[in-house]
Amino acid sequence: MATEKLRLQEKIGYGFGDLASSMFWKIFGMYLLFFYTDIFGLPAAAVGTMFLVTRIWDTLFDPVVGVLADRTRSRWGKFRPYLLWFALPFGIIGTVMFITPGFNTTGKLVYAYLTYSLMMGVYSMINVPYASLLGVMSANVRERNILSSFRMVFAFIGSFIALLLIEPLVGFFTGSSGGNTQTGWTLGVMVIAILCVLFFLGCFFLTRERVKPISTKNDSLRDDIRDLVGNRPWWILLGAGIAALIFNSIRDGAAVYYFKYFVRSDITVNLPLVGTAITLTTLYLVLGQAFNIIGIIIVTPLSNRFGKKMTYLGAMVAATLFSLLFFFLHKESIGWIMVMQCLISMCAGSIFPLLWSMYADIADYSEWKTGRRATGLIFSSSSMSQKFGWTLGGALTGWLLGYYGFKANVIQTEDVQTGIRLMLSFFPAIGTLFSVVFISLYPLNEKHMHTITSELKDRRMQYRTDQNP
Repeated sequence: MATEKLRLQEKIGYGFGDLASSMFWKIFGMYLLFFYTDIFGLPAAAVGTMFLVTRIWDTLFDPVVGVLADRTRSRWGKFRPYLLWFALPFGIIGTVMFITPGFNTTGKLVYAYLTYSLMMGVYSMINVPYASLLGVMSANVRERNILSSFRMVFAFIGSFIALLLIEPLVGFFTGSSGGNTQTGWTLGVMVIAILCVLFFLGCFFLTRERVKPISTKNDSLRDDIRDLVGNRPWWILLGAGIAALIFNSIRDGAAVYYFKYFVRSDITVNLPLVGTAITLTTLYLVLGQAFNIIGIIIVTPLSNRFGKKMTYLGAMVAATLFSLLFFFLHKESIGWIMVMQCLISMCAGSIFPLLWSMYADIADYSEWKTGRRATGLIFSSSSMSQKFGWTLGGALTGWLLGYYGFKANVIQTEDVQTGIRLMLSFFPAIGTLFSVVFISLYPLNEKHMHTITSELKDRRMQYRTDQNP
C-alpha cells in the first residue's frame, strides 16, 4: 500500500537521481563560464548575457514540464518514464556543450546558445519529474522526510564527485591527445556524462510510484492552475523558500569577498594528514558543504520527533541568531568564524529536505481539498520559485557591493568592508526572519497531515471498490 515502509535500496535509488543532476549542475556552476571564455574563446560579457536569457527560458519552462508530467500515462507511472526517456539525451547534449567547433565568434555564440538552451530544457525534462517523484513514492509523511534527506545527501555527494574528477580527467585526456585542451574537456565531460546516465537509469529501475490519484481522468490546465493559486499552504511555503534561498545566496556570494578583502586570503591552513595546505576561503567553503550534509542527516529524526514546521522554525531562528553574531567577529578570530560557518551551514542544510517534503504534503492537501492531484505542477512551480530565489539573491549581492562602492582588486574602504560583513550577517538574517514569519503561518502540521492521509487512503479504496464492484 502507499503507506508501506520503503526499502533502503529504493531510498538509495531515489538519491541516485539528484546525484546525477548535481554532477552536471556543479560543473556548470564552477567551470562553464571558464570553459566558454578560456577554452571556447567567447567574450565574458556575451556569455553573461546568454546565461541570463537562458535562465529566464529555463525558469518559465519548468511549469510546462510539470503539466506534461501530470498528464503522462504509462506502465511505469507519471514521473519515472522521464528518467528513462531523457537519461541518454541528458548525457549526449551535456557532452555536446563541451565540443568546440572552429566557428567564428558569432558562430560560436550561436552554438553556445543552442546547446546550452537544449541542455537546460533536457535538464528540466528530467529534473522536474524526478522532484515530483517524491510525492508519489509514498504517502507516509516520515518516509517522505527520509527520501528528501537521501536526495539532499546524494546531491552533495554528486557535487563532490564532479569536482574531484573533472580536472584530473581533463588533464588526462589533454595529455593523451597531444596537449589538446579542447579535446580534454570534451572527453572529460563525456566520462561524467556516462556516470550521470547510469545513475539516472539506476533511479528509474530502483524506484516505484505508489500514490495514485483518486480519479484517473485528465483535469483541465485551468483547473490545475486555479487549484494552485487557491492553495494557501503553497503560497506560504513559496514565501518561506524564497526567503531562505535569498539568505543562502547572499552568504555564498559574499564569502570570497569576505576573505579576500576583510580577513586576508593569503593565510593558509596546513593539513598534516594529507601533506598539503589550503586557503581560508577553501576551508570555509568545504566546512560549509560538510555541515550542510550533517544538517541533512540530523533533520529526519528531529522532524519525526518535533514535526516539520517546528524543526524548520527552530533551524531558521538559530540561523538568524548565528548570522547576527557573525557580524561581531574580528578578522583575527578565525576559529570562531569557522565555528559560526559550521553552525549556520548545519541550519541551512536542514531546511531544504523539509521544504521538498512539505511540497509533497501540499500535493496531498490539494487532492484532499479539490479531488484533483497536480503533483508535477506543484513541484515544478516550486522549482521555478527556488530558481527565482537564487537569481534574486545573486542580484542582491551585486547590487549591495555596488551600493557600498566596491572596486575589484584594490584595498577596500571601511564602508565597503562593513558592507561585506553585513552581507554575511545582518542581510542574510533578514531573509531568515522572513522565512520564520512565513513558516509560522504554515497550517499543515503532522496531526493535520495524518487526517488528510487517512481520508485520502479511504477515498482511494472507495474509488477502487466503485470501479470494481
